[in-house]
Amino acid sequence: MTELLYQTDSYLREFDANISSVLPEERAVVLDRTAFYPGGGGQPCDFGTLTVADVTYPVRKVKKQGDSTLHFLGGNEPLPAIGSAARGTLDWARRYELMRTHTALHVLCGTVFRDYGALVTGGDMEPLKGRMDFEFETMRGELVREIEAAVNSEVAKAREIKVKILPREEAFRIPDLIRTKINLLPEGITQVRTVEIVGLDLQADGGTHVHNTNEVGTIRVADYKSKGAINKRLYIEIG
Repeated sequence: MTELLYQTDSYLREFDANISSVLPEERAVVLDRTAFYPGGGGQPCDFGTLTVADVTYPVRKVKKQGDSTLHFLGGNEPLPAIGSAARGTLDWARRYELMRTHTALHVLCGTVFRDYGALVTGGDMEPLKGRMDFEFETMRGELVREIEAAVNSEVAKAREIKVKILPREEAFRIPDLIRTKINLLPEGITQVRTVEIVGLDLQADGGTHVHNTNEVGTIRVADYKSKGAINKRLYIEIG
């Protein structure tokens, strides 16, 4: 099992760990603890480096596999041995842009749910860009401008963002915890991580976020499209 350091500290840029497993065919290693986000919920995985002794390996991909997190290593150096001490370093510029983007999407989601009661039907992101699909029957330019103004107003309020890990029963007593049309939480999980934008939004989420909405920047709704009878897509860019 890999301890997921990013779940409680999204700002951790470097960390020490031990190699608990090596997968030669995949050219990957499992660490006993990691700050690398393995991807999920529309947020891409982190990149960075892993240094073992005097060898620094590029981390090309990170993926969750059961209770473990696989770190896929680039380069041609021999893989490190099980039990080796390692130092992980994130590509922080990229991670921080993803944190800002993910929080921006939560601001969007929370604002649209509050003002229009629309659930999320899908989403995706890359650094400083993202898209989110909502249950809207119609979407027009005037409505898009209203949403853009509302989300930037929420960002400007400098709302604090709090992360908690709650027992499943306690978490599911929270009204509207799941903001997606389909509940994506696995049946067997005993703890649920929640992300709260204080005064605006509270939902189950596994990704990384900034501490305050004032770190997000300006949100621009760059485009919108109809993706079905009751499925409308908003594209955002972060400035």
